[in-house]
Amino acid sequence: MENWMRYVQRSSAPKVAMLAFCIMTGGSSGHAQGLNPAPELPSQTRAPAEPAVSAYPAPAAGDGLTTSGYNLSRWAEDWTKMRDAKNRRDILDRLKFIPLSKAQNIYLTFSGEMRLRLNQTGNPNLKKGPAQRQDIMRLVGGADLHITRYFRAFGELAHGGISGPNIGVPAASMRNKLVLQQYFAEADAPFPGLHAGIRYGRQEFTDGANLLTSQRDNNTLRFALNGTRFWLRGKKIRGDFFDFHYTRLGRGGVRDDVLNRDIRFSGGTAGLVIPENFLGKSRLYLDPFIWRLRNRHALWGGAAAREERLYYGVRLWGNIDRLTIDWVANYQGGRYDSRKIEAFQVFLAQTWRLGSKSTAPRLGLHGDYASGGGGFGKGTLRNAYAPFGNNIYYSYQLFLTPTNLIALAPNVTVSPIESLRLTFEHQFAWRASLTDAVYRANGSAFAGTQKTHARRVAQSTRVQGVWTWTPRLSFTGRYEHLQAGPALTRAGYCSSDFVAGWANYRF
Repeated sequence: MENWMRYVQRSSAPKVAMLAFCIMTGGSSGHAQGLNPAPELPSQTRAPAEPAVSAYPAPAAGDGLTTSGYNLSRWAEDWTKMRDAKNRRDILDRLKFIPLSKAQNIYLTFSGEMRLRLNQTGNPNLKKGPAQRQDIMRLVGGADLHITRYFRAFGELAHGGISGPNIGVPAASMRNKLVLQQYFAEADAPFPGLHAGIRYGRQEFTDGANLLTSQRDNNTLRFALNGTRFWLRGKKIRGDFFDFHYTRLGRGGVRDDVLNRDIRFSGGTAGLVIPENFLGKSRLYLDPFIWRLRNRHALWGGAAAREERLYYGVRLWGNIDRLTIDWVANYQGGRYDSRKIEAFQVFLAQTWRLGSKSTAPRLGLHGDYASGGGGFGKGTLRNAYAPFGNNIYYSYQLFLTPTNLIALAPNVTVSPIESLRLTFEHQFAWRASLTDAVYRANGSAFAGTQKTHARRVAQSTRVQGVWTWTPRLSFTGRYEHLQAGPALTRAGYCSSDFVAGWANYRF
């Protein structure tokens, strides 16, 4: 705590102080990603905030899951119930619905978050040496202005801080004085049996499998893109189309964050609600997608070149009675410089609940395959690549990614009490191609691993506990041990331990 207090004192710029004051006036439930590879759809979910309301089931509309009223993307929350004073528990609830017109069809919703976190990593970068400690703070404040059900504007300011020994030069997503994390305008038009909507500006995008698209909540500042998103949603079918550029973050104020025109992500995702009686008592969704990722400076084998990667895939996910599944397959084509791309990924995650209660133990297994080959050679490039997925799925140490990887991980989740969730997982990882490298979460290769010609990469043991004290406040603790295999040790890398704890407070 002393480290965090010293950090706050050092970061006493007026803008940061104002943001901290806003955040300290409220909070909300935290969300921990990682060990639950096939998240069960919550029994109580809320529709996205107006005007994004549609008849298509909210959990499958491409805006992430909302539980107990809260979503990682705060604009996807619906707080119109706070219009009624009977539903307000305290002064913070008043901030969720502030009417600006007599008819109360123009209103403002405020949101905020403070996260305090400590990470300790032994043998950073899998090289023997002093441990790395990260003292991390996140402050976020947002405002959502609704002008009738047809228009809205959303803005979100964030401050990210990190300090501690052996942290090197932190990325701008980890240390940043102040950033406009999201800001967009949105319009929605309801038609009989159909809703159409369009959003323009900087925004989070998670319309896809967790390993392909994610807000990357592990970072101090979450991942956001810039551009346009357009959707059509009916009762049983939907279409979502987008055209984005990545964001190049500065380290100072809000004026040094610009569009990264070197990386462009565009495409479309469809959605289909599978009839509930298709497989007995089920709630399943089928989401085919076609995406395009263009990068002017893609890096393979130490050489940067222009890459255009096309994704043709499908996702089947949801619940079948007590079974939760999330199955994804995609083929990747295109060109890297003058070379052809032929790659594919298959992600299969499933969890079985042993009882009818929500707190019943769950047994899970996820198996993943990401093709590899050609990164350090010539001819066809067979290395698969995820646009901006959630790599903590494999390791909070960020040592693995779905490129040239085979992974198998059994897991078990128990809830001794309703507010506490404990998950235990052991993962086995191998290379798909012996002539290509082992890759980190940022897409870079572990130097020399392309020459080790060993199949086994590592084994990882992971334990995580999440205590949701209130819908606004949660605590998370996590431990990982990565046992390096010959694919790593023959190139001079070693094993590593990781321990972390953090608290999330949102309103």
